[in-house]
Amino acid sequence: MSKTSKQSAPKSPADKPAALGLRMNQLMAATGLPKSTLLFYVEQGLLPPPVKTSPNMAYYDESCVDLAQLIKRMQNQHRLPLGKIRVILEAQAQGQDPEALIALGQEVFGREQGPLLNKQEFMRQSGLGRKALEAFQEAGLLLPLEPGRFDQQDLAMGRLLAGALGRGVGPEDLAFYHRLGSKIVDEEMALRSRITKDLPPTADAEVTLALTQAARATRGYVIDRLFQHRVAGARHLKDEEMLS
Repeated sequence: MSKTSKQSAPKSPADKPAALGLRMNQLMAATGLPKSTLLFYVEQGLLPPPVKTSPNMAYYDESCVDLAQLIKRMQNQHRLPLGKIRVILEAQAQGQDPEALIALGQEVFGREQGPLLNKQEFMRQSGLGRKALEAFQEAGLLLPLEPGRFDQQDLAMGRLLAGALGRGVGPEDLAFYHRLGSKIVDEEMALRSRITKDLPPTADAEVTLALTQAARATRGYVIDRLFQHRVAGARHLKDEEMLS
């Protein structure tokens, strides 16, 4: 009786990748994002690290597709900084609704304003030199959301500060804005904490959104009205009563 050799059925080359996840080229195709962006997300802890089977072979969990697209949307459409995106992703992983937090983030940070400028381009467009830029940043009068990357709001402020320098008004003259502004924000944060401390996360985000909108309106109204009353009560432009 002849012996028959037992051979196992050959495995499909696709079996192993399917079990481990997506290769980088598959992740790029699924998300529409370049390799550099995806690797940056991993480096920043926004995407889970891949499973490496060799120095040149890595597999990414399929959840990275939806996560990467959500991250890009939060960056492009809602202008959220990476630190805030990380908080939202952590909340989503804990079962919270990310949309309420995204809406709050959009209210706080505004919509996308165009490409960010590096320091050299910012100086060129704003008219501020390196020393002046550093001095205004140290005084808390230029506050980019990400170090070394300036948006259009930063650029508008930079141009105003460059004009102020031309009239002899320097960082030390304007530092009170940061000092007093910090006190206002401290009080706003303390008020928010008292109101929302017992609320669940989604309700917290919704109430904080309303408080943020109210805070913006109140700051503008009270400060402008104080200024208007002071000017209205002055007899002439050099009236010292405007100082108190």
